[in-house]
Amino acid sequence: MKVAVKKVDALKRELNFEVSKDRVTQVLEEVYSDMGRVAKIKGFRPGKAPRHILENEHAALAREEALKKLIPVVYREGIEQEKIAPIDLPEIEDVEFKDGIVTFKAVIDIKPEVQMGNYKGISVKRKSSQVTEEEIEKTLDFFKKSQGNDQGKDVPLDDNFAKGLGYPNLDEFKQTLKRQMELDKDRSNRVDIENQIIEALLKEAKFPVPQSLVKKQLEHRLHHAMEQMRTQGTPEEDMVKKEAELRKALQKPVEKDVRVYLILDKIAELEGMSVLQNENLPAKVMEFLFKEAHWE
Repeated sequence: MKVAVKKVDALKRELNFEVSKDRVTQVLEEVYSDMGRVAKIKGFRPGKAPRHILENEHAALAREEALKKLIPVVYREGIEQEKIAPIDLPEIEDVEFKDGIVTFKAVIDIKPEVQMGNYKGISVKRKSSQVTEEEIEKTLDFFKKSQGNDQGKDVPLDDNFAKGLGYPNLDEFKQTLKRQMELDKDRSNRVDIENQIIEALLKEAKFPVPQSLVKKQLEHRLHHAMEQMRTQGTPEEDMVKKEAELRKALQKPVEKDVRVYLILDKIAELEGMSVLQNENLPAKVMEFLFKEAHWE
């Protein structure tokens, strides 16, 4: 096997492979041997057809099967030989089977070298999770209006109002509402702190973003969005227009998400973190960053 590596840009590499005639012949022998045991050829029992008959009947299929066997193995050998760390599966192009020799090209993005700034001790500000009486009254007023609209009349805020919502009295409902509002604020504040940490990391880390990952993630999100629209009964002609709009709108957010993932992955590597089967690496790193942050 011969492999030539071409640097396309900072991250993209083209690997041009050539597989020798001897190796191709060996794999073809294995393929024909496997086929000979099961191939159904008129006038012969399975496993009894002569080799030249097999070749006449199934040459195209045998070549296809040989390529399926060869390409993944040769590709893995090539990246190990050249000490290349692809970030995703390769795009296999220009496959040729000529004069007994197989050639093909694998296009890959390599993992970028993430230059990290200081990720420990990031300053974060946490907002209060306390709920004021005014906020409670505003929420109660919202409940009152929605109940009033349903019944077509003005609804008084009293124990009967609370009972209608499944609570023994108004005070009990207000206490439950306050606790729920505090939990909602707490969740919102956590997201806010997470965003503060992410923005600080993005500001410090410098590296090119692998476009293959961006493309893959973008297609995944587009597919999900289109399926939702289809479920909601959006006409196909509208979906085509929406897809183009969504693709444009999602490009930058997806690039940002890929960048964040690679930063968190680098921190995990620097900290020697490993994850169990059901663990989420970004979540584990974020938990670490929360502990290391400087809380103002």
